[in-house]
Amino acid sequence: MSISEESELEGMKAVGHAVAYTLSEMRKYAQVGMSTYELDQYGAQIMEKLGAKSAPKLTYGFPGYACISTGGEFCHGIPSKERILTEGELINIDVSAELNGFWADNGCSFVLGEDIHGHQALVNASKEILQKTIKKIKGGVRIADIGHFMEMEAKRYGYKVIRNLGGHGVGRSLHEQPDELMNYKQKDDQRRFRKHSVVAIETFIATHSTIAVELNDGWTMVGNKGGFMAQHEHTLMVTEDQPLIFTEANGIFE
Repeated sequence: MSISEESELEGMKAVGHAVAYTLSEMRKYAQVGMSTYELDQYGAQIMEKLGAKSAPKLTYGFPGYACISTGGEFCHGIPSKERILTEGELINIDVSAELNGFWADNGCSFVLGEDIHGHQALVNASKEILQKTIKKIKGGVRIADIGHFMEMEAKRYGYKVIRNLGGHGVGRSLHEQPDELMNYKQKDDQRRFRKHSVVAIETFIATHSTIAVELNDGWTMVGNKGGFMAQHEHTLMVTEDQPLIFTEANGIFE
């Protein structure tokens, strides 16, 4: 989506705030002993009050309102009454929604409670890489150069990037052009970020794997070489200076 009217800007601000607030509240609500189903239902209640509709459910018939991945799950985890959250667990919540014809996407990995398994360093690296990346995005900047920067930063922290997951355009649907905004340099990619375009920029920073593979449930993805992955995501509008972040209220950099 490319924003050309004030009504479009206001629409993106509204849906961006809706998904950001939902993500922030779900993160606060998560606690040891809770099922991921209960956490998902809480998020669904918030979205309903805001008038927003779950994007993965609308678009793909996903069996939940948000993707909640735990432990060694990388992304697209299905909320379940049997999956109980535990102390020190690495959790990822990805919330995307539609509101009044506009769509936004955001996500966050975090450690639940005390960091007894040593995941916090991975989470911190993912957050910091996204922060640094967003500051470099402007109209005219090559998409491949941003991907290259993300990969080099991951290596500097001692981690890898997942090569078959990436950010994407968003705004009038969940996934739009430009797609495949990867965390590494695609040498043949000559595309550039365009001013006023709306994109979801996200990290996929991993300890051991470089490819995410789908489990038999048809949704959940894990690493081809195991390990753990952290993801952080914002929906933003590209400008000639610093991007306008529609999902800033999620507080994922705090």
